[in-house]
Amino acid sequence: MLRSLKKIVSQTPVLGPVAVSIYRGVRGGANPVFTNSGEYWDARYKMGGNSGSGSYNELALFKAEVLNEFVRNHHVSTVMEFGCGDGAQLGLAAYPGYVGLDVSKQAIEICRTRYRDDASKQFFLIDAGQPAIIADLTLSLDVIYHLVEDRVFDQHMSSLFNASQKYVAIYASNENHPSPDPHVRHRRFMTWIEKQRPDWRQIGFVKNRYPWDATKPQQTSFADFYFFEKCSAGAA
Repeated sequence: MLRSLKKIVSQTPVLGPVAVSIYRGVRGGANPVFTNSGEYWDARYKMGGNSGSGSYNELALFKAEVLNEFVRNHHVSTVMEFGCGDGAQLGLAAYPGYVGLDVSKQAIEICRTRYRDDASKQFFLIDAGQPAIIADLTLSLDVIYHLVEDRVFDQHMSSLFNASQKYVAIYASNENHPSPDPHVRHRRFMTWIEKQRPDWRQIGFVKNRYPWDATKPQQTSFADFYFFEKCSAGAA
């Protein structure tokens, strides 16, 4: 399925044990007090929360439509997702082979249970002991703007591009501006790509079908799709 290479995933360590016990209710489930990115999401899943509105309903259908078309048109055989969450979005995917990675042990357990009868899907905790693997296409969906720490953001981006032999797809906001939510930080990630990955070129952009509307926070999103190809890979 996926071929082993040098350690890539190990560049993105688990962000520490969960140390959260106080929480407040929010849309879509429990929301723990924020300490750091990794602990926040693991605690959220443990409290019964989910991956957020972007992985459900109209937004999830839109994302699946775009990604399934890309996989089909570019003859992608293997997909690796950095930040698979609870696996809800994956239920709409049509990928020949899939590996999901997450910093949350709880999320990985949820996904392994949900897809235990599907041999085409594998799930691993991102940690220092996980062997590196490579795929035709790597994904970062609704993740980047949740990486508030600069170090974690840099590790995520490096792993995302290092683990792909052909394509990268990012679904996120792409501008720097503050957020009232402590677990959200909007970034212009294109700046990182331009500086750190000059051997990659953008080959696609798909604007969100449901652009952000503050009056409909559960049905709209500030994320768009950006697709990249490794220059040495050639046209598909």
